[in-house]
Amino acid sequence: MRHRVHGRKLGRTTAHRKALFRNQLTALFTHERIVTTLEKAKELRPLAERMVTLARTGSLPARRKILRVVPNKEIVGRLFDDIAPRFMDRPGGYTRILRLGRRRGDNAQMALIELVDYVLEDREEGGGGGGDKKQSLMDRARSMFGGGAPAAGGASDAPALADAADVEAGEAETGETEADEVEDAGEEGDDKA
Repeated sequence: MRHRVHGRKLGRTTAHRKALFRNQLTALFTHERIVTTLEKAKELRPLAERMVTLARTGSLPARRKILRVVPNKEIVGRLFDDIAPRFMDRPGGYTRILRLGRRRGDNAQMALIELVDYVLEDREEGGGGGGDKKQSLMDRARSMFGGGAPAAGGASDAPALADAADVEAGEAETGETEADEVEDAGEEGDDKA
């Protein structure tokens, strides 16, 4: 029995597991949100929160402790300069885990782990004349892993519904339906033959 056994092995050796979490911490502090499996996200969360708590002190020993786990000076500098100051008034709980559904290939439960103050930035696409907004990471992840329709509250369906209402209103005014148009098209085809 596994009474009081802490942590998951994730089917990896100790060195492989440490390397995995080192890479995931680097990605999390770089992008501020990553998609991974639920089990990995649950194991990553305490490590990430500990790093942010250490970075909040701003001391040199804390920087050296974090550099042992995340050996990238640019990422550690970003953690100390950008991320930690945003959480100075918050006494913990710096990350959130959102479940995304199951992955197609192996049916693994997927999750998105992000910093709680993450704000999705609208990026301007170069060259294009505008039009559709870029899909958020959550919407892309939901569509990728079978989460269904986008969570934008049906805003993307509103123009389609308006167009359908305009077509029905136009048919009502002229009195023609699609069946009438098909018959007309069939008669025109007979005249040409």
